[in-house]
Amino acid sequence: MAAAGAIRLIGLDPGLRATGWGIIVARGGGLTHIADGVVRTDPDATLAQRLVQIASGLEDVIDRFRPDEAAVEETFVNHNAVSTLKLGQARGVVLMVAARAGLPVSEYLPNLVKKAVVGAGHAGKNQVQAMVAALLPGLGAVAADAADALAVAICHAHLRQAHARLREGAR
Repeated sequence: MAAAGAIRLIGLDPGLRATGWGIIVARGGGLTHIADGVVRTDPDATLAQRLVQIASGLEDVIDRFRPDEAAVEETFVNHNAVSTLKLGQARGVVLMVAARAGLPVSEYLPNLVKKAVVGAGHAGKNQVQAMVAALLPGLGAVAADAADALAVAICHAHLRQAHARLREGAR
C-alpha cells in the first residue's frame, strides 16, 4: 500500500515469452519508480505450463509490492492468428491474476499508452523508453518489456489524475 495521498500502480505488458511489469507510486502530479522486471517463460514448456509460469511470477510480484491498482496493455491483432491467440491467452492470465488479487484493473490500447507518455500514438519503442526514463528520474537501464509496462502504469496515473480533476470540476 502507498502512503496517504499516494497510489501504488502496477503496469503490465502481457506476452507469452516475456511479460513486463512495472511498479510506480503516483502522488499528486509526481511519479516515483518503485520496481520493474520481466516474467520470462521457458520456451520448451507447454503452453499450459508457460501460462502457469506467468501467473506464478505475477502473483509473486503482486504479493511483494502490494499495488493498489493494475493497468494492462490491450492486445492488438497481428497477421499471425496463432500468435495473436497465444498472446490473448497470456493476457487473460495477466488479467485474471490481477483481478484475483483484488486489484481494480484498467485496460489501455497501445496507441493510447504511447500518446499519454510520449504525446504521439504512433511513437516508436525508443521514444517510449526515453520518455519513461524522463518521467521516472533515477530509473536505470530497464528491459524493453518492463519499460512498456512502466509506460502503461504512467498512462494509468495520468488518466486517473485527469479523471479526478474532471470530478472535482463537476462539483
